[in-house]
Amino acid sequence: MQRPALSEVSTRFLDSGDQLGPIVSRFRSAADLNPGAEAPLSARRCFQSRERSVQRREPSVLFLRFRYLASRPSTLDSQHFNMLIWLLNHFEPLRRQFEILSSGDSHVALTARIALASVMSFLLALLLGPIVIRWLKAHFQERIVSASDRLNELHAEKQSTPTMGGLFVSASIVLASLICGDLSSPYALCGIGVVTAFCSLGAWDDWIKLSTHRNGLTVKQKFAVQLLLGLFFATAMYFTLKDRPQGLSLVFPIGGTSWYFGAGFIAWAMFVLVGSSNGVNLTDGLDGLASGCMIFAGGAFTALTYLAGHKEMADYLAIPYIAGCGELSVVMGAMVGAMLGFLWFNCYPAQVFMGDAGSLPMGALLGLGALACRQEILLVLVGGVFVIETLSVIAQVGWFKLTGSRLIACSPLHNHYLFKGHHEIKIVVRFWIGSALLALVAVASLKIR
Repeated sequence: MQRPALSEVSTRFLDSGDQLGPIVSRFRSAADLNPGAEAPLSARRCFQSRERSVQRREPSVLFLRFRYLASRPSTLDSQHFNMLIWLLNHFEPLRRQFEILSSGDSHVALTARIALASVMSFLLALLLGPIVIRWLKAHFQERIVSASDRLNELHAEKQSTPTMGGLFVSASIVLASLICGDLSSPYALCGIGVVTAFCSLGAWDDWIKLSTHRNGLTVKQKFAVQLLLGLFFATAMYFTLKDRPQGLSLVFPIGGTSWYFGAGFIAWAMFVLVGSSNGVNLTDGLDGLASGCMIFAGGAFTALTYLAGHKEMADYLAIPYIAGCGELSVVMGAMVGAMLGFLWFNCYPAQVFMGDAGSLPMGALLGLGALACRQEILLVLVGGVFVIETLSVIAQVGWFKLTGSRLIACSPLHNHYLFKGHHEIKIVVRFWIGSALLALVAVASLKIR
């Protein structure tokens, strides 16, 4: 293939309207002296880079650097400069990918802040964990008391294990989110608020359970407070989403149809927040079970909230574009990191239990992520383990009231397998596998649709 002459490249630069200053002058001078000379590799690559930038309608940092170096003597034709051009040409796409913003609303690379929040919350959990565990061991140790003597026997070795570990999990999430998140974003503020409020409710319930002979708050008291908290954050999400396209609609993954809620969105959001919160709470019964499943579910919704806040990706995947939603992915990423840190201490045999102080806020945050990115249908799939555990309890209670017999050996479902003689580790790992597969299928479905 014939390579363009120096004079041709110089003319094309001038015709393109680029104000490249010294570089054009130097190319033009060289072309006048030797019109038929082959254009140097640096010039050809510079023009090719410019053409690619024009096609994408975006400025190229390569040209700014090229202009600066061109004004310096003895650099245009040097081997070092050719190497620099090669590096810039090859790493320019990587730089652009790294600097992609979620929706244009953020002035700092969102992906970097998500990663930083995850790592920071993980390290904070590892740092705070031993300190909090020592304090909890002196004041708040788990009492294994249930209506089933068999279950009490199976869990006898867990007696006196410190609980309320959700305190340092929630603290890690909030601290990492405050440092890495954009506090002007209503999504970030709602995420931090949900963790703080539901953790306070869970800690209150745990404190009553461990410091008195009562079994925590009564079901009605606990549910009433959850509804109040759900109402507050559902209303906040309503006013945040009401002006967004499909912001108040339930979007079905298949067919692209949607169901507009209007003001009924508040009741729907309350149901999602409270249901998700209780689902994780019911799953938290074996060492590492809820925390491991939350890592996969939280990771999926970190990706989903990020994609929903990225206009190009949302359009490409045919999902609702929710401007600014990407900021919630910072809080979701912090939750994944904190859960990893908590699992360090919660894996079998557990040094600490999450308690309601951890399970309630983690579930509520997962529900908030689904509401923010308008993917409540996918929440059923991503949180499939939590849904099955909840349904097993509902089915067991309903069946017992109707027939007087038990549908499964013991609810929630993980206790059924425990009663059947399966080892705790085997049950937990298999639930993890199921949670991981469900999260992968949910994210992959975005492309399938």
